Amino acid sequence: MFGSLKALPADPILGLLAKYKKDNNPNKIDLGVGVFKNEAGHTAVLDCVKKAEQHRTNTEDSKVYIGPTGSPVFNDEMAKLIFGSEHKVLNENRARTISTPGGTGALRVAAEFIKSCKAGATIWVSNPTWANHTGLFAAAGLNVKTYPYYDYENKSLDFDGMLNALKEVSSDDVVLLHACCHNPSGMDLNNEQWQQVADVAKDVGFTPLIDMAYQGFGSGLDEDAYGLRLMAETVKEMIVCSSCSKNFGLYRERIGACTIIGESSISVDIANSVLLYVVRVIYSMPPAHGAAIVETILSSDELRNEWYVELKAMRDRINGNRQLIVDKLIENGVTRDFSFISRQSGMFSFLGLTPEQVQQLQDEYSIYLVGSSRMSIAGIANSNVDYLAKSIAKVL
Repeated sequence: MFGSLKALPADPILGLLAKYKKDNNPNKIDLGVGVFKNEAGHTAVLDCVKKAEQHRTNTEDSKVYIGPTGSPVFNDEMAKLIFGSEHKVLNENRARTISTPGGTGALRVAAEFIKSCKAGATIWVSNPTWANHTGLFAAAGLNVKTYPYYDYENKSLDFDGMLNALKEVSSDDVVLLHACCHNPSGMDLNNEQWQQVADVAKDVGFTPLIDMAYQGFGSGLDEDAYGLRLMAETVKEMIVCSSCSKNFGLYRERIGACTIIGESSISVDIANSVLLYVVRVIYSMPPAHGAAIVETILSSDELRNEWYVELKAMRDRINGNRQLIVDKLIENGVTRDFSFISRQSGMFSFLGLTPEQVQQLQDEYSIYLVGSSRMSIAGIANSNVDYLAKSIAKVL
């Protein structure tokens, strides 16, 4: 059976990481992997997470299954974090949240749920989008199409192109939107643009699927959820996939959530029964540890406030790095305008370099970023930014 298989290419980012680890250059810089790093280049465990884990160690008395939905406390706390405690869909009992194995698991569950609603459904994703979106949805049997989003030439949002494309989408289609910190462009919709997109969604009737992997990494927990909450107020049905990997630093715990919004509490209960069947036939029950950490933090005033402080520190570091690299490029005589980096948000930005220039950075300076010139902002540090800016200047 296996003899007919042909080897598939490795994930470019994982392949880049392997090359980085083998590189002996003491000045090497990893700008490829999308995880938060501190000034020392380390992805540390948050203090509030350590305390929540200790609490779990002291109080956990069973390893029995927690059921397909996951922990009810986690689901309730996540719903309030996503929508705000007084949101219309919560007050009207029109939302159902389940815990999933990471944000990727939430997306796959959502994809299979969409297929259950309509076999061969079409889902529209932004051009560009997170590299795994297309393969993930296609693997679930969905038809994947793209709408304009990032203007590579002007380093800006192609909002007119996006809006015009969405007006032509079928009412039976699904449209994927990034809630904040767009991966990989760093370009987000402003509040006025979110209003226009929500109005189009209502008029056309397509189903929004909003991926929120970075809540709190852009401007703040509530600010980053503005568009998502507005959309939920505007449309009758919606899907939200969220992740705790970044804002809680729980990358390896694989904890996320999938939320569906229905037109009524009765209709969403029916939809939720289908969602749970999808879960049952994919992984049966979600893992419990990550959810227990998150619910412990969100249920405790002390730990929640500590989390706010640690999350703000991560956000401030990322935003500070954006301005830092722009300033350093200017100091090194770069005349090309890179100010767009400081106007973006989240973990990523396109430098706008050619694939040849990206390869030159890797070969000659041991600076690793993907061929599209997407850069992970968290990989910048005070200790390497001068070398990084000088290297970019030489390549340019």
